[in-house]
Amino acid sequence: MIPFIDRIGIALPGLGDLVQILIVAVALYYVLRVLAATRALQMVVGLLVLAFVYFAARFLDLSLIRYILEMLFQYGAIAALIVFQPELRSGLARLGQNRMFRLFNRMEAAEVTDELVEAVERLSRARIGAIVAVEREVGLAEYAVTGTRIQARVSADLIVSIFSPYGPLHDGAVLIQGDTIIAAGVILPLTQFPVSDRTIGTRHRAAIGLSEETDALVVVVSEETAQISIAERGRLDRGVSRERLRQALGGRASPPPLPAEPAEPESAARSGPAGSRA
Repeated sequence: MIPFIDRIGIALPGLGDLVQILIVAVALYYVLRVLAATRALQMVVGLLVLAFVYFAARFLDLSLIRYILEMLFQYGAIAALIVFQPELRSGLARLGQNRMFRLFNRMEAAEVTDELVEAVERLSRARIGAIVAVEREVGLAEYAVTGTRIQARVSADLIVSIFSPYGPLHDGAVLIQGDTIIAAGVILPLTQFPVSDRTIGTRHRAAIGLSEETDALVVVVSEETAQISIAERGRLDRGVSRERLRQALGGRASPPPLPAEPAEPESAARSGPAGSRA
């Protein structure tokens, strides 16, 4: 594209030139971000130093040093690809996990639902307490900061492992955004409204509290009775079946418009001073 020339004779870049510059700048930015997390960045710095020495040798007419560096540049690229193969593979993998490209590699909604249903059923059979919040329109990022950040695909095995007894993250909630587990061990707000049954467990109070503040769907597994409950729009639906759970996770059903039924009490260990922990 021919640059536009203004009245004083200065060549100005055209629209196509600006687009190309922007694309190259963004590409360089992401490449540097990927390299920054690997040892390959050290290699880039070393190459810049060698390039500086090479140009200095040319300027000072140091023919021997220039010849050695030219030979090094000629064969060094192949050697670098071999030596830094793990770092380059890791960098390309991170590039593929970037949000810009994950759109082409997302799990199907049905697959996410299957993994969640399987995880909840396994936890229920093992009588392991758990609370899982599924994000909808209202973001859950502000709650994720209270736990441990995780960027992992939804997996039944991973969810069951997180809530395994004596694990460092089992005593909090898991937050799910799309097909990704974004945080675990999260502290959720308890409901601020009075609950008729004072024996209701902390997990269930936290599930109701989050569903009051957001439109998230919260699934609770009781370690006392192994019952599965769903909190949505400030209401608690207890003892749900596999099909009811699948429908709720698929967004095809809403909890019945009835007052929240009293949930079973959790263990005494769950109702300690840190009452806001799910």
